[in-house]
Amino acid sequence: QVHMVESGGGTVQAGGSLRLSCVYSGSIYGRACMAWFRQAPGKEREGVASIDLGGITRYADSVKGRFTISKDTSRHTLYLQMSGLKDEDTGMYYCAADDSYSPCNAGISVTPRTYDYWGQGTQVNVSS
Repeated sequence: QVHMVESGGGTVQAGGSLRLSCVYSGSIYGRACMAWFRQAPGKEREGVASIDLGGITRYADSVKGRFTISKDTSRHTLYLQMSGLKDEDTGMYYCAADDSYSPCNAGISVTPRTYDYWGQGTQVNVSS
């Protein structure tokens, strides 16, 4: 079992930056593939970025060049550095993990239910 807790959300002006954190615990095999998803009101949850155990990263086209996913295994923490924030980045951000590489290998558009473990989310609001 993997337990995940996000933090770092808040309200920021367009063009600003935020860093989200996700502290995780549990089986080491629960970290083969880790990702950030987001969900805006009235929209489906979508993949933002993923990173596998080997450090390979993938990004949604909408955030490439603006967001960076990383992890510090010694701190059991997954990060999402967000810069150049836009109104459309507003939403609830979730970290997710899976025991296998499959969700990462399937690409950033993989359905959320592919991931077994989820945090409760942290809200990001971007104001113009």
